[in-house]
Amino acid sequence: MAKRVAYTAILIALAMIFSYVEVLIPFHFGIPGIKLGLANLVVVIALYILKPAQVMVISIARIVLVSFLFGNMSSMLYSLAGGILSFFVMLLLKKIKGFSMLGVSIAGGVSHNVGQLLLAAVVVENMSVFYYMPVLLVAGVITGMLIGVVAKKVSVHIRLTVE
Repeated sequence: MAKRVAYTAILIALAMIFSYVEVLIPFHFGIPGIKLGLANLVVVIALYILKPAQVMVISIARIVLVSFLFGNMSSMLYSLAGGILSFFVMLLLKKIKGFSMLGVSIAGGVSHNVGQLLLAAVVVENMSVFYYMPVLLVAGVITGMLIGVVAKKVSVHIRLTVE
């Protein structure tokens, strides 16, 4: 149990560091709300080495802590909407045979953007926000693919035994 808690805490810290580094990198896609999602690298890898409940804790704790440190309540709500939907979609696809880590990551990137867009539609009480969907789908595929490629390469070097 102590080992599991320690791994979870280390991965939360690592995801927070990746979130902070992403804020420091002057890498903008020119479209509001689109980010690379470096912290999702931790979530994707964790899906393959930890229990789902631990991965959910990592994802939610990282979002809440980073929002308190560097964001605001609004950014937290949008990130939670995207992060929770993304987690469940990735978990489901991971359990379905035939989806690689890359495919799971791409689905996570796309579903993260869909979750945020769904919340935006509820908040503004207007469905016209869905005109932004094609741009977010393309962005989700590209960022999910980049994170998936890196996750696959990094996961080969990780040897964790979590009981």
